[in-house]
Amino acid sequence: MTDEKKKLNKTKISIFLSIALSISIIVLILYFTIDAQTIQYLSQVSLHGEFFLFFGAAIFFNVLYWFIWGARLRVLSKAIDPNVHVSLWEATKIVIANQFLAGITPSAAGGEPVRIYLLNKVGLSTGCATAAVFGERLIDAVFILMIVPFGLFIFKDRIDIKLISYGLIIGIIVFISGIILFALALKYPQKSKALLLRISTRLSRFSKKEDRGKKVVDRISREIDNFHTSMVLFLTTGKKSFVGAGGLTILMWSTGFMIPSMILLALGLPPFFLDSYAAQALLLIIVMLPTTPGSSGVTELGMAALYGVLLGASHQYLLGVFVLLFRFISFHMNVICGAIFQYKIFKSITSFSLETIEKKEG
Repeated sequence: MTDEKKKLNKTKISIFLSIALSISIIVLILYFTIDAQTIQYLSQVSLHGEFFLFFGAAIFFNVLYWFIWGARLRVLSKAIDPNVHVSLWEATKIVIANQFLAGITPSAAGGEPVRIYLLNKVGLSTGCATAAVFGERLIDAVFILMIVPFGLFIFKDRIDIKLISYGLIIGIIVFISGIILFALALKYPQKSKALLLRISTRLSRFSKKEDRGKKVVDRISREIDNFHTSMVLFLTTGKKSFVGAGGLTILMWSTGFMIPSMILLALGLPPFFLDSYAAQALLLIIVMLPTTPGSSGVTELGMAALYGVLLGASHQYLLGVFVLLFRFISFHMNVICGAIFQYKIFKSITSFSLETIEKKEG
């Protein structure tokens, strides 16, 4: 079997696992929560205009989330290289296209190569594009760490599920460790480069192509320099852009956090705006852990656990329906739209890889 076929099969397996896990867990939650009262209640709610109004609002907030993300990516890209113009629509298309691979890989890691490649395609060097994407990750990590204490404060007396508690503890440790490693790599770039080059040199011994090892080493050396220069720019002359991107990050996540409240309103339930914000903050920590493709199954269970607390025993019969509607908007809709945009760009939804960049530059 060729390498291309192996990559194709691996992508197909990831797609199947992420969607199958999501649907399976949702069906399981529906099985344990849905009853005659659920059917009767939904038949009444669905006849009211409020259902379509608020459900439409939830979809609108998801689309608005994409555009705000695109605006943030545009700001970071412009700060790194003012000579490269990335329009809001171009940046938003990059964000939408990245949703497909992000939705079928653990920690949404698959979306980053897509964003790097497409930024490279519009004019940024690979190192600068990498800096923009890592800049997003850094700002997201800082934001999440800032709101996690708020989430823990709101749910401190409500979370009694050990799995959720352990997931939060592990997630917080991983995030803090990641930021420390990032700071060390930024402070000691030469040592970081030496370590990566040493690893690359050893791995290149297993390559059948003799000249491939040297090309990889040269590429790593060049792109680490570009990346370090760009990140230093963010923290010095590009501070205003970095702060602006931070403001857009708060707006972006806050917009996404409104989706569950809109779905609750569509179902005729209290929106729990503050508590829902806290629940989403805690859920982010769990979702970011590299567990299943697209965190499928993990997200559904996390939503059921956290919002089961908010809804209480009196509304448990609507919990499964709530999780279904939420995942349809925040996951299935993203994967479908991402697949469409990725197909338009790459003429395939399964053939993209980082080697695309190497072939283009070669």
